[in-house]
Amino acid sequence: MKHIFQKGKNDSKPTLLLLHGTGGNELDMLPLAGRVDDEASILSVRGNVLENGMPRFFRRLAEGVFDEEDLVFRTKELYQFLDEASQQYSFDRGNIVAIGYSNGANIAASMLFHYQDALKGAILHHPMVPRRGIDLPDLSGTSVFMGAGTNDPICPAAESTELQALLENANAKVELYWENRGHQLTIEEVDAAAQWYRKNF
Repeated sequence: MKHIFQKGKNDSKPTLLLLHGTGGNELDMLPLAGRVDDEASILSVRGNVLENGMPRFFRRLAEGVFDEEDLVFRTKELYQFLDEASQQYSFDRGNIVAIGYSNGANIAASMLFHYQDALKGAILHHPMVPRRGIDLPDLSGTSVFMGAGTNDPICPAAESTELQALLENANAKVELYWENRGHQLTIEEVDAAAQWYRKNF
């Protein structure tokens, strides 16, 4: 997978896995990482799927309708890429915190839904429920921050509370942060995520 790795100043910090939104690339989320933890190593990945020329992490059938088969395949692909990258760049595979926005948040959530040991934690900006009707692994010890907009046209408020409940039922520790906004990512939301990160990591 096309990516950037930047070695951090402090090896004891988590490696930040950056996952962009639809149409983004591996450069988009770099400023966010600096606001969250400027000492951590960074692994920023570009999605392997193109939709009308725009990079994504998995295919969708329509707005808000995921191609589940592709989602499962791409989730496994990213999970295996993290295994390989941790060996290539010598970072702790068990200490990865994902920071994802929109489509990137969805693939991060999908990793939590499918793998017990994929992530130590995750900052999910405007995620949706990746899949329904499956049993989640035990996510004890996993901390998740979710940023949501009360007027988000792509990700309705009920979607956010449902995802929170599903993760909490799997024993994850979830903090849900609301803004009276839409789908855009604001600096206030990023700073709230940074405060949460400092409390938890």
